[in-house]
Amino acid sequence: MLSTICCCVLPLLVLLGPAHGGPGVADVRAWLIENENTLWGADQYDFAIVLPASGTECIWHFAHRGGRFYLNYMVQWVTGVANDRQLSVTVNAPSGLLVSTADDATKQINFQAQESGFYQMCFSNFHNRFGSMQIFLNFGVYYEGKEEQQKQKEEQQKQLNDTLSTIEGSSKRLQLYVFHMWRFYNFARMSKGKDYYVLLANWRYVTWWSAAQSVVILAAGYLQLFFLKRLFHSRTGAKDSRPCC
Repeated sequence: MLSTICCCVLPLLVLLGPAHGGPGVADVRAWLIENENTLWGADQYDFAIVLPASGTECIWHFAHRGGRFYLNYMVQWVTGVANDRQLSVTVNAPSGLLVSTADDATKQINFQAQESGFYQMCFSNFHNRFGSMQIFLNFGVYYEGKEEQQKQKEEQQKQLNDTLSTIEGSSKRLQLYVFHMWRFYNFARMSKGKDYYVLLANWRYVTWWSAAQSVVILAAGYLQLFFLKRLFHSRTGAKDSRPCC
């Protein structure tokens, strides 16, 4: 990914070089090396990450002003002694201003970008100090108002008839609806994955506790029989030796 970022940034350095007061090549390369988790290009991302105990992971994503920035996350599984499914999440604007926070195992964050730049998403596992957790992420940016403005400009330039304009508008609205359906489908898939891990954990819990209780019951029965036999003793050497208490 670092090579792709360099290919996107280096042409800008030619236009915005030292003559225009732009940053140098060394500065840009140093910034890219420090921010390996910066995401460019696509507007939607869908993947999972694993946070170690008391670990923090930050991701940057570019958004233009006026776009709708959304972030959906879900804690799928947690390991360790003290299992705590809470996850601390913060979203910061390019200027460093705190935009949104969350402290839960599942959350949907949605807001309108007020400035253009890279928005920072940080995920902290400080609640769970003795175990790691896996998080499923689904985030991106979509532009509703920008598409409407582009649609009006295209209509004025091309001077199309009403039928073609209606078909074009309907297709764009359909594309937007399909995109939102895809978002909700991803969230439903995250919920299904969470239910699977919860069911697996419950199955292990019931199996181990059932085995442990069975061992305790057998041991208690054996000890009870052993002590009852110790309460009775028989006289040796007598003709009518009967067990006496």
